[in-house]
Amino acid sequence: MLRLTDSEKAMLDGRNGKARQKAMELLVRYAEALGAERFVDTRNVAGVPGSANPFLQRYYAGKDADGRDAIFSFFDLDSDELVDTPDAVVPTFHLQGGADPREWQTLGVKVEIFRNYQEREAFAARHDVTILKTCTPYLAGNVPAKGEHCAWMESSAVIFANSVLGARTNTEGRESTSAAMLTGKIPDWGLHRTECRFGTHRVDVQVPVDSVMDWGMLGYFVGDVVQEHIPVVAGGFERPEIVRLKHFGASASSSGGVEMYHIVGTTPEAESIEMAFGPNKPIDRFTYDEAARRQVYDRLNANASDPNVDFVMLGCPHAALDQLREAAALLEGKRVSGNCHLWIFTSRAVDSEARRLGYVKAINDAGGVVMTDTCSAFAQAIPPGTKVAALDSAKQAHYLPAILGVQAWFGSTKDCIQAAITSRWSGERP
Repeated sequence: MLRLTDSEKAMLDGRNGKARQKAMELLVRYAEALGAERFVDTRNVAGVPGSANPFLQRYYAGKDADGRDAIFSFFDLDSDELVDTPDAVVPTFHLQGGADPREWQTLGVKVEIFRNYQEREAFAARHDVTILKTCTPYLAGNVPAKGEHCAWMESSAVIFANSVLGARTNTEGRESTSAAMLTGKIPDWGLHRTECRFGTHRVDVQVPVDSVMDWGMLGYFVGDVVQEHIPVVAGGFERPEIVRLKHFGASASSSGGVEMYHIVGTTPEAESIEMAFGPNKPIDRFTYDEAARRQVYDRLNANASDPNVDFVMLGCPHAALDQLREAAALLEGKRVSGNCHLWIFTSRAVDSEARRLGYVKAINDAGGVVMTDTCSAFAQAIPPGTKVAALDSAKQAHYLPAILGVQAWFGSTKDCIQAAITSRWSGERP
């Protein structure tokens, strides 16, 4: 049975205002459905409060009244009435969405839709939400501490927070994060609880894993074999840094439903195999060898046959500063083919620093475009007439062909930049 504190009862009874009452009602229904016995306090919420795509903008048009917001009331809080929207009571951060404020026309966004995106962003900002507009909040200033309870959306961000940072969050939805923003509460279940964070399956890596591409393919293998469980990865590889862990986690959460992983000797809850598994015995054990690596590469490239590439997309999850520096270096003295488009996506925070350091200018001078806030899969935006894409992200290779009906080659960043320059795919099977 769900137990509420006095302060939680006060919110549920409406003593802190109607909106917080509706938020608490939503969280109580959520907790009861999960079988949670209590809430935990959170001071770190990452969601998309009040945002709206064109469908929601049309559906709720004209339903606001007296300064009250219909989208936040009816969609975010699942309220049966229009309520005032108070400010966030805990630090809340806005993830990706909308369109790049500089390059929205490049994305093919209509002016009225772009203006609506701006209005929704302004709505969130007025209610004390920090606007990050990224799927990598940990690269844009939001780095929760080990053990900190969070309420985060976005699968690749959640898996990074749990695994690399040792913070605690399940993959939340828009409704639960918007409710948490007004209450500072989230149900105590799943990965908030220590007993749910131990490993369940073991993966032994028997091949070298070095590059970002290598780690993306390993993550894709791991997610596929363990699905929603918690893998413990062990092997003789060197300790991976943030970009490799970013791509590993994003891939694992795409091919499977992984929300947390352990890499022995790397992640904070896996100093040893024994620490990673805790009281658990491995349910199953898998081997990542040469044959498995070749199978992953072939699977990620299975829908591509035409070597003529007309679109290259980098930055999924959003590119780190090092990745923009690498792209700029690979493009030095070269030019993107007139038959191809190069789009690179990153966060506003990283974009700002990359502009200061000259990386964005170098990419632009070579014919590429750096954009923020979104990506091709999220925005469902590719250059008109695109038939064949090249990608350095296993996550994007997993989603983009299905979402937009294009062929997609997967390879290294170097392979992709070369494809942008020549408009031909020449990546080699590992």
